[in-house]
Amino acid sequence: MKRFPQFAMADLDPDQATVARDVLAVSGLGLGGPYNVMLRSPRTARPLLEVVNHLRFEGTLPRRLVELTILVQARLWNAQVEWAAHEALALAAGISPATCATIRAGHKPADLAADEDAAVDLLIELDQRHSVSDAVFERARAQLTDAQIVDLVTLAGLYATTAMVLATGDEPAPDGSRPFPTLQR
Repeated sequence: MKRFPQFAMADLDPDQATVARDVLAVSGLGLGGPYNVMLRSPRTARPLLEVVNHLRFEGTLPRRLVELTILVQARLWNAQVEWAAHEALALAAGISPATCATIRAGHKPADLAADEDAAVDLLIELDQRHSVSDAVFERARAQLTDAQIVDLVTLAGLYATTAMVLATGDEPAPDGSRPFPTLQR
């Protein structure tokens, strides 16, 4: 049984319905996954979704770095829904199947482009150390603009937030699958 029963449009109050219409304009998940949970607090969901959509569709990062960031965060947080929703988008954006498979297995790919490698190192170091060393920062700065670094970290943080929402709601992948096994920490 779901922790948060699945919403349908008919179940929503006017504030929730406004956010839901915005979600349906960009989501392949419909109102499932994180949206099912987030709609319980539409005044919180709206600005979060606006920033996520800005970073995904209008931010400074190329689409492949956007989707790579989301996959890395999905794997770091064991977010099955994030992975299921974004793996095909990452492939369409130019991330190789081998790179996706390596990340899904919980490893850092060895064959990344220079900007991808710098971004992944920064994301992993933030996750593991909750800080960024000068060496990792300088590698990122050599590959990305300052605005891209800010957008990368902000996007990663928002997808970590989404992963927390998913974990709290215990939301399954859309088809109930587990794209990767839960890692033990």
